Amino acid sequence: MGNEDYVIEMLHIRKEFPGIVANDDITLQLKRGEIHALLGENGAGKSTLMSVLFGLYTPEKGTIKKDGQEVHIKNPNDATDLGIGMVHQHFMLVDIFTVLDNIILGAEPSKFGFLTKADARKRVMELSKKYNLKVDPDAKIQDITVGMQQRVEILKMLYRDNEVLIFDEPTAVLTPQEIDELMKIMKELAAEGKSILFITHKLNEIKEVADRCSILRKGKYIGTVNVADTTKEELSSLMVGHNVSLKVAKEDAKPTDEVLTVKNLCVKSKNHNKDAVHNVSFRVKAGEIVCIAGIDGNGQTELVGGITGLENVTNGQIILDGEDITKKSIRYRNTHGISHVPEDRHKHGLVLDYSLEDNMVLQRYFEKDFNKAGLMKRDDIRRYSDVLAERFDVRSGEGAKTIVRSMSGGNQQKAIVAREMDRDHKLLIAVQPTRGLDVGAIEYIHKAIVNERDNGSAILLVSLELDEVMNLSDRILVMYEGEIVGEVDPKTTTLQELGLYMSGAKRDHRKEA
Repeated sequence: MGNEDYVIEMLHIRKEFPGIVANDDITLQLKRGEIHALLGENGAGKSTLMSVLFGLYTPEKGTIKKDGQEVHIKNPNDATDLGIGMVHQHFMLVDIFTVLDNIILGAEPSKFGFLTKADARKRVMELSKKYNLKVDPDAKIQDITVGMQQRVEILKMLYRDNEVLIFDEPTAVLTPQEIDELMKIMKELAAEGKSILFITHKLNEIKEVADRCSILRKGKYIGTVNVADTTKEELSSLMVGHNVSLKVAKEDAKPTDEVLTVKNLCVKSKNHNKDAVHNVSFRVKAGEIVCIAGIDGNGQTELVGGITGLENVTNGQIILDGEDITKKSIRYRNTHGISHVPEDRHKHGLVLDYSLEDNMVLQRYFEKDFNKAGLMKRDDIRRYSDVLAERFDVRSGEGAKTIVRSMSGGNQQKAIVAREMDRDHKLLIAVQPTRGLDVGAIEYIHKAIVNERDNGSAILLVSLELDEVMNLSDRILVMYEGEIVGEVDPKTTTLQELGLYMSGAKRDHRKEA
């Protein structure tokens, strides 16, 4: 096979940031018309490599070739001129503009300097029809679903005649149905001769659409495999460097006493005048994992805020172990049995400029184990921090005295999980506990959560990762637009059924006494 069959070659790319080599001598070759997956844990260097190709970063070493010729990509305009387009993890759309205006932004058609929107609209509709994208050109971005916004990003690339399309973790915010649709669209694009680079850490998606897959680990290139000839287990061990079990090993739950009862809970929305949480009721017992599933932004954050005291409740009751805590302070809830792994680890989980040891005792520094007559017992705090770090494999540059800001996201997350699990609690609320972690760390945290359950804790899990929802929970409650619309059993439900609830297409009329 001659070089002329590669549409893009990235050869020996090196990209450094202060103190870290994000891409260490990486070579990636994209064939014309293929879907090429780029697989790696968070922090493996995938997004950095694609940002180099898209002109957002300039590499310290290495060359990029397009159709066999060396090119210099200094900024995204150069990339666009070469026919390279990118759909980012966080969409780059203007909320108050229409779909059509977003698509033509920066590539406006003109006749003698006048915008001929009619031509642009016609072309957008032709493309939309050809690739079955079904977009409404006149809808405002703020009024359409995330899945639709993503299609607008795809149309933006097609409208510019891009032939190399980069998708950066495109499925993170989609329902199972939207993911299926996206996979179909990607296959159609490749069949039309477009070449696709697809960044992900989800193995089933790679098996579904990719022809070849290149694996990065800790900034280094591990290899490229033909997807048809490899298993998910093999991909996963290439990605982390050791074998990982993709299933959570657990016995059936044996729930006992009711620990948390939520009755008719309402929490106001910050953005508009309706409730973010409306009339929600459910229970969690000791010895079970109840999961709240749903697409991001359907009231999960506010529900957890209400239970933990971070948000004001406008109506309803929260009962913890028989006591009404609806009006109690955050500290009271912390010391009376709630542990909380928060969604935003930087805002609510850690004080980034404190040391690891101080973060480990954030809600306990006033207890007699760590405090005597108002003075911190430094040696005891350090010992405690070291024990937890050892137990949960929290890695940091300088041990207990490391400033948390300098630790990797995964290790920050493990520190929070360690602290919250070790605190005396009856209820563990875990929100996105494995977000942004690699398979090895996910496996560890999942085991720890099951262990908690088996030791008699009540666990409320909030997760957007459907594999996690299906694997870890004993009961699943689906939240849609601030209400619980269904309860399903992970043993008998399907991803399809979950997706219908998540998108609001299906709802049970649950009876909650």
